[in-house]
Amino acid sequence: MSYLGSLPTDATLLQVFQKFPAPASKLLDFHELIMRAPSAFDAGERELIAAYVSGVNDCRYCHGVHTVTAEAFGVPEGLLAAALTDLGSSPVDERMKPVLAYVGKLTRTPSEVTEEDAEAVFAAGWDEAALHDAVLVCALFNFMNRMVEGLGIRADAGYAKTSGVRLKEGGYAGLARLLAG
Repeated sequence: MSYLGSLPTDATLLQVFQKFPAPASKLLDFHELIMRAPSAFDAGERELIAAYVSGVNDCRYCHGVHTVTAEAFGVPEGLLAAALTDLGSSPVDERMKPVLAYVGKLTRTPSEVTEEDAEAVFAAGWDEAALHDAVLVCALFNFMNRMVEGLGIRADAGYAKTSGVRLKEGGYAGLARLLAG
């Protein structure tokens, strides 16, 4: 239920963006940069990180949308649920497990992240640019989770599917174009 009385009680994040287009357009530009610009992680892996962080935070809106988006990019159905239940035994690619462990720890207990946590990411074959990108995706989705929860934004599975497919097809730049039109 949206806490913004001028919006419908079942308002979506897109409706919030439309109501507040100035910050939304800058935020969506940042999303496009972090989630779609060249990176060691492909778009599906970044959506996997976003969905995982959102799942750790129990932000059902973001977790639902970004799980659908990750799956649209080829992440196997059910992988996120398995990762959130038990990352170690999940079918997540072995190279991604330390990345998800890192962003999970950064989300749950940021002051407890250590050099050893970063070394586990490097030992899996990722470089400093990849760690930086993973941290930015993690930070962005911790921000978004708090925005969504703080505004009382909720969505059902049908909306998550629509939004996730839209993000796969048009990216975050496509959402920004919806604000202009």
